Amino acid sequence: MGRNIVTAEDQTAGEPQLRTDPAAPSAAGERDAAARDSVHDPVMTARRVNVHYGDKHAVKNVSLDIGRNEVLAMIGPSGCGKSTFLRCLNRMNDTIASARVDGTITLDGQDIYDPAQDVAQLRARVGIVFQKPTPFPHSIYANVAYGPRIHGFANSRTDMDELVHVSLQRAGLWDEVKDRLSQAGTSLSGGQQQRLCIARTIAVNPEVILMDEPTSALDPIAGAKIEDLIDELRANYAIVIVTHNMQQAARVSQRTAYFHLGDLVEVGPTDLVFTNPQQKLTEDYITGRFG
Repeated sequence: MGRNIVTAEDQTAGEPQLRTDPAAPSAAGERDAAARDSVHDPVMTARRVNVHYGDKHAVKNVSLDIGRNEVLAMIGPSGCGKSTFLRCLNRMNDTIASARVDGTITLDGQDIYDPAQDVAQLRARVGIVFQKPTPFPHSIYANVAYGPRIHGFANSRTDMDELVHVSLQRAGLWDEVKDRLSQAGTSLSGGQQQRLCIARTIAVNPEVILMDEPTSALDPIAGAKIEDLIDELRANYAIVIVTHNMQQAARVSQRTAYFHLGDLVEVGPTDLVFTNPQQKLTEDYITGRFG
């Protein structure tokens, strides 16, 4: 399938016209994009990543860096491949029989698709928070303690108590639940459940946290708390967030990547992507002409 590309002639001839070009981006275009989106010492890198679900080509030749201690927002219309790409970063697509992932993705320089890679260890280092809160049907304490227990992170009950305390505190939930840790995690409100899932994720000390529309099922007040938490967490983690809310992307991220029909159209500093996009497709999306 070809991709929609705006040519230089189009841009100088008045209203831009889109043409279909099946070729990969030019070397000059890739150099310009790299200069605009330079990431020093990325924690993760993706190069020429393609994802197929059977005959469907869902992600097309995507190369992207994830910086340490920053938030990368991935935006684009529904079905554009951003959530599919997100799930590649901790191999969640392994659970889908029809999925095939090609290309190279590294974490601290190591190929995460290497056959020798322990996937459970990878998912501890690259945690994920889903759109809908997914607390386990256990106590608040047990939800947070689950990961550290199976990975052997605590040698005693005292160590585990401290780890649960710190994780809930970092997730901004400790003061609200400290007197009811034995109650079911499912008894919490939606926003509290999402913060519990974040506490569960950070309890195993990940390097990267993936968030797939983490506030879309929450009311505005609960969503605002998650946004504040994201800003605090980036001091210790790299965060990649998929969102349909462009105002949210502008508020919480330092870099933004725009996806369209499986292609990574543009990536760069958030302020530049929103105020001075380099691609017509990006401009049309963020100004509401489609999406």
